Amino acid sequence: MSKVYVFDHPLIQHKTALLRMKETGTKDFRNLTEEIGMLMGYEATRNLPLKQVEIETPMEKTTVNMLDGEDIAIVPILRAGLGMVDGLLALIPNAKVGHVGLYRDPETHEPVEYYCKMPNDIEKRQIFVVDPMLATGGSAVAAIDFIKQRGGKNIIFMCMIAAPEGIEALQKAHPDVDIFIAAKDRGLNENAYILPGLGDAGDRLFGTK
Repeated sequence: MSKVYVFDHPLIQHKTALLRMKETGTKDFRNLTEEIGMLMGYEATRNLPLKQVEIETPMEKTTVNMLDGEDIAIVPILRAGLGMVDGLLALIPNAKVGHVGLYRDPETHEPVEYYCKMPNDIEKRQIFVVDPMLATGGSAVAAIDFIKQRGGKNIIFMCMIAAPEGIEALQKAHPDVDIFIAAKDRGLNENAYILPGLGDAGDRLFGTK
């Protein structure tokens, strides 16, 4: 079974609290989402493999630790996942970026793929799938299905707010995918919105209704 990491870092908790506030406007919401993405990425990349490399400082030669390849892909789930990408790219500027676009069929309520573009060598990369919210888990499960169908193997899912229902659904469907979240909330309402949540992340990021 996959592991679930709930961040207790004070800065992540503080910025997530600001993100939830209904008076937080689009500009601040966007900035906070980027900052939280970067802070979460700092922790989520803790186990990236290192190799020893010999370099020369202005004083002498020495052996240092560097990343053992930078084969990393960031895959936002459109559209709200875009808000977390720049924060991660600030940490890992050489990462490649894929995209997964989904919509919910109004009759079946099942996620339908309308766009999926991955780096050509996705099977070699550590993949960070990002979406601010994990509600029912349907979009996350489907997005990871599509990535695996295209050869993706080493996958981590990152979100800011998660409901227990979504965590359970994602763990059941993809027990090999660890989940990193900033806050675990109470549950879902009758419209599948997270409570207390923060509303619609996409609308708040892009100023739409």
